[in-house]
Amino acid sequence: MQPAPIALFVYNRPWHTLQTLNALKQNALANQSALFIYADGPKPGADATDLQKIADARNIIKCEKWCNEVTIIEAPANRGLAGSIINGVTEILNKYGRVIVLEDDLVTHPSFLTFMNTNLDIYEKNEKVISIHGYMYPVKKKISTPFFLKGADCWGWATWKRGWDMFETDAALLLREIEQKKLSKEFNFNNTCNYSSLLQNQVDNKIDSWAIRWYASAFLAGKLTLYPAKTLVHNIGLDGSGTHKDHAAAPIKSDFDFVLPEIEEIDAVENRRSKKAIERFFADQNSFSARLKSRVQSMLKPFKLA
Repeated sequence: MQPAPIALFVYNRPWHTLQTLNALKQNALANQSALFIYADGPKPGADATDLQKIADARNIIKCEKWCNEVTIIEAPANRGLAGSIINGVTEILNKYGRVIVLEDDLVTHPSFLTFMNTNLDIYEKNEKVISIHGYMYPVKKKISTPFFLKGADCWGWATWKRGWDMFETDAALLLREIEQKKLSKEFNFNNTCNYSSLLQNQVDNKIDSWAIRWYASAFLAGKLTLYPAKTLVHNIGLDGSGTHKDHAAAPIKSDFDFVLPEIEEIDAVENRRSKKAIERFFADQNSFSARLKSRVQSMLKPFKLA
């Protein structure tokens, strides 16, 4: 197996970046992999604190040889997360044909690279499959084997050039097609997660997200993404430090103390049972958020001015 190149995107979170790199170097295939680190530049008018955080993150990526080969690409000015990822992923795929993608807040299981690379090999010529994903939602219903879902995801993933070539950057076009084909309910996981709203926010320039456009592009093309039965990725960035501070499926910490089962090829069809389990997770998250909001409002009510 020739490991796929890894693209890691960092900005101004030195502590998170260090956790990501420390976990990555413990992966079984790290010492055979090429790592490309894209370090975004400062925003216009960045203050001294932001500039120091950017400098600290860049010092961390240079302090060790995290993989077999490390190439650092430092942007002189800020591209933004979406711009950085779109440009970087495109660049790697145009040269190597496949890529594994990480951001600076993703801590990986030691077998993450094994899962990614093995499945990149298995499904390389399967046109139904657009990507491999490393994160699995902490659903209540036990899932014992990897499975496919329609669409794509963003917390530790891999793809081929043939998959990324389907990426559509025009959010308005994507949203219009979803609505015209009456696919909103399915796109929103049976209306348990409002991805359409995220896509609308992209259209309205309220957010700049490559991820919602990647999901919508894969979904409309009818392509599938492979998920692990147990998560191989923890997101440690949902602490207010990142670009997108809210996420409909904020992860609950799960245990990395397990051995990755033997990887076998499975039929490339969407697994409705697994999708239902994720829909239930989304619904439970929304219910908890609503209850919490109601409780906070009731606690604050005595202090409101008449």
